Amino acid sequence: MDAWHQLRQLTTARIALGRSGGSLPTSERLAFHLAHARARDAVVSGFHAAELAARLRRFGETFVVDSAARDRAEFLRRPDLGRKLAAASREELEQLAVKLPPPDIVIVVSDGLSTHAVMTQCEPMLAALLPLILGSGWTYGPLIVARQGRVALQDEIGALFKARLSVMLLGERPGLGSADSLGAYFTYAPAPGRTDAERNCISNIRAGGITPADAAAKLHGLIARSLHLQISGVSLKDDATPAIGSDTFTVE
Repeated sequence: MDAWHQLRQLTTARIALGRSGGSLPTSERLAFHLAHARARDAVVSGFHAAELAARLRRFGETFVVDSAARDRAEFLRRPDLGRKLAAASREELEQLAVKLPPPDIVIVVSDGLSTHAVMTQCEPMLAALLPLILGSGWTYGPLIVARQGRVALQDEIGALFKARLSVMLLGERPGLGSADSLGAYFTYAPAPGRTDAERNCISNIRAGGITPADAAAKLHGLIARSLHLQISGVSLKDDATPAIGSDTFTVE
């Protein structure tokens, strides 16, 4: 077996596909079209926000809100509308926030660009993350499930709750072979106008990437550093080092 075929055992990337004459084998061509169809479905499929919110209520109070994008088509054409709340949802959260003490962390869950990812990955991610948050003595606000959300939507929601830090779990833009990839973003001192350079991300959360349990542990370590240093984004360095012979991480 040549080196390329050995590498293929370690990755889902399209390497060592073989050939039939000067073309790809039929099986690989069909596999490509299937992956492409799955990626398209992940982007355009409807988001069952109420169903997800019902599942997440075992973790605490949960609310469903909408971004300013009126439907999926507008969300895809107008990324800016996915970065802010619809007027009615903003009013609802304003009324809720004034009744609650400011939490350390507010968590937002949204479909983003893969409804499949958020429907399958966010529940095990939260099941692993929330005990770590409580174990550190931090508080978190009501879980917010947002339809048609982009990453920056966490800034407006975090500011409404006066949270020290906001976390956004949302479906990432699907690749060919990774239509179920979840991203976890966080921002210290969230406020409208924060830039991508002021937030951090753990990407590729899925069975074929970083598992929800490992991602939760890594996110918890980064949040601890962020709250301690009062920074996030490019100023916050990831000092986690993998233990030798292990997939776990320690944070120094």
